Amino acid sequence: MADDRHRVMARVRAAIAGLEQRSPMPVYRDDISRTEAVRDDARGARVDRFRERLHGVGGRAFKGAPSLALWLAEHHHLHGYCDASLVSALGDAFGNPFVIESRFSRKRIDEYAFSITAAAGAIAETGSLILIDRPGSRRLAAVAPWVHVAVVETSHIYWDVAEAIAALGDEPYVLWCTGPSKTADVEGILIQGVHGPGEQVALIVP
Repeated sequence: MADDRHRVMARVRAAIAGLEQRSPMPVYRDDISRTEAVRDDARGARVDRFRERLHGVGGRAFKGAPSLALWLAEHHHLHGYCDASLVSALGDAFGNPFVIESRFSRKRIDEYAFSITAAAGAIAETGSLILIDRPGSRRLAAVAPWVHVAVVETSHIYWDVAEAIAALGDEPYVLWCTGPSKTADVEGILIQGVHGPGEQVALIVP
């Protein structure tokens, strides 16, 4: 499958290589991309609104690693993956009986009950998490386990989509996650965790 992908992308790159002029990125006016006229720029207000909206779309938010670890333990999610750069942020909260791996194995993907990866930011107005492209298996780590924990810095909680887009700049790959994965394709029955995590969690850190 990887070889097929490389072949397809090579043909796409070859097809556009000869174009003299490419279409510029669209520029959207802020006033048409914001749904609320009133906004509070205080950092605490953004955090509170994000937590409220994330809860409203079926997600969860924790402000500290100990409370996150307690919730995971209560639901018997004890074996997981954590980005190596984030292990120190967990402190002593994930001791016994947790098993945390900092190297993601595609061969044992079904063994991970949860994953902890870094988020590029979050949107207070919609409760959305922002994930950007990451090398290797980390992108898969964010969507394959049943529980995905995205670590969000408070300074990267944006009020709305327009502010987030401006902050992301020319980032080529952006994934907007609003709550757990859902689908109602079959008989109109809502099912979670089909195309991605069944539990979308945010760990908010300073």
